[in-house]
Amino acid sequence: MPTAIAVTSADLALPPQDERTMPAVVLAGLDRQPLDRALTELSDVIEGYGHVVVVCSAATPEPVVRRLYTLRALLESDRVALLRPPGLPPLGVAVLGRQLRQLASCDLSPGVLASAGRLLAHYIHAGAVLGSVARLDRVPVGLTAHARSWMPGSQFAVLAHPEPQLVKVAPDVTLKGPEFPTWLLLAKGQLPGDWAAGLGTAWQAQGVRETPLPAESRAWWGTGRMVEFCAHLDDLSVLYQLVTSVRQSSCHWCGLDVIGDRCVFCSAVPPLHEPPAPRALEPRTPA
Repeated sequence: MPTAIAVTSADLALPPQDERTMPAVVLAGLDRQPLDRALTELSDVIEGYGHVVVVCSAATPEPVVRRLYTLRALLESDRVALLRPPGLPPLGVAVLGRQLRQLASCDLSPGVLASAGRLLAHYIHAGAVLGSVARLDRVPVGLTAHARSWMPGSQFAVLAHPEPQLVKVAPDVTLKGPEFPTWLLLAKGQLPGDWAAGLGTAWQAQGVRETPLPAESRAWWGTGRMVEFCAHLDDLSVLYQLVTSVRQSSCHWCGLDVIGDRCVFCSAVPPLHEPPAPRALEPRTPA
């Protein structure tokens, strides 16, 4: 039984990458529908799939996140995992969700698949071209950039993940990108996408694709004058090799196989085993 990969809005469910990509489960409007209806919806997903990994961004409205935790508590189930990668913008979260949907068709256990999200996020390069950084609070912005953002026509290229970068857009300026083959995905807002598309050449991407801008992107970046971009791995065999090359262990709390130092389903981390305290030396009686 494949593990379900769920998202909190339809625009985070990217089109399938190949014929093996599992469909996304869209849990839309959780905070707007009656609690009992939301409870039934999530319960049906668990019943149909066994385990559910809900992928959402840091810009997902807090009422939605609170409702997810409430539903999980009411179901008294450790078969629901909430994956909310820090520092990853909405388009990157959508890409990560699709990568997990690709892997959901493979022979990976629910715990390994869920914890693979934290591993694969390290290989995603996500950013945006912005018309203003005045409201950007998720990436360090200097005073000079803040001042320049008020000048008409100014544009800034920002890489939020994996390492923050910020440059003023110019024909001969680029961002440091991945050192491995990727595809570049663009989501256009209210800015032209020419400079962002040029990253495909600068980063030696295998190709450039486009998708609609996620609704959460405006809140994450602080502006709608933007073009969001994301360089990512898309080959299933490469993704599978990355995940299966990492040592697996069993969660000491719920027993699921996991990779990394934390179980995404029960949030347990390996217990700390402190070395025993040295025994005090007993005074020797003189012979």
